[in-house]
Amino acid sequence: MLKLIVPLALTIVGLAAAGRAQDRMPPIPAGALSDAQKNAIAEFKAARSVDISGPFVPLLRSPEVMSRARAMGDYLRYKSSLPPRLSEFVILLTARRWTQQYEWNAHQPLALQGGLRRDIAAAIADGRRPEAMAEDEEAIYTLWDEVQRNQSVSDPTYARAVTKIGEQGVIDVLGITGYYTMLAMVMNTARTPLPDGIAPPLAPLPR
Repeated sequence: MLKLIVPLALTIVGLAAAGRAQDRMPPIPAGALSDAQKNAIAEFKAARSVDISGPFVPLLRSPEVMSRARAMGDYLRYKSSLPPRLSEFVILLTARRWTQQYEWNAHQPLALQGGLRRDIAAAIADGRRPEAMAEDEEAIYTLWDEVQRNQSVSDPTYARAVTKIGEQGVIDVLGITGYYTMLAMVMNTARTPLPDGIAPPLAPLPR
């Protein structure tokens, strides 16, 4: 029994340590900010009425990239052709693919507030295809899944997506996917931490 307990304990300790991995790109002290970084922060605050957080903390290392990413996010998150139920659905799918804890923690409540069913969000968190999705959700899921797995989309899947959400909707789904993939890559590389006191909401997926 002891031979089983010791490796298990070491695994648990290892996972806990991984969860506390050092933030590689923490907030830059105010006195160390360049003029370009100060301007990028000011533009961010003017556009969103909040200070930078999450992915924008590491992105500030390249202030031009941060500002352009923020501008794209201003549309994709807040003004896209998709209702919040669907745009947040796509964000959750992307966060789950990258096991991006900060992204999931920020957007899972927004998805539920937007009308996404709790069981659908739970299935995504588990890495399962949700059951009994609405027709537009089903069309988006299939489009998103195909482009991730095949790097292409079949004619039937494309036609169904256009029927349900229109050509602009298809582009917006792909835009949201690409945008939140970039943010996930940045945060996974930078090891951007969750807010204090928040446990990682996503379990690792098998590789």
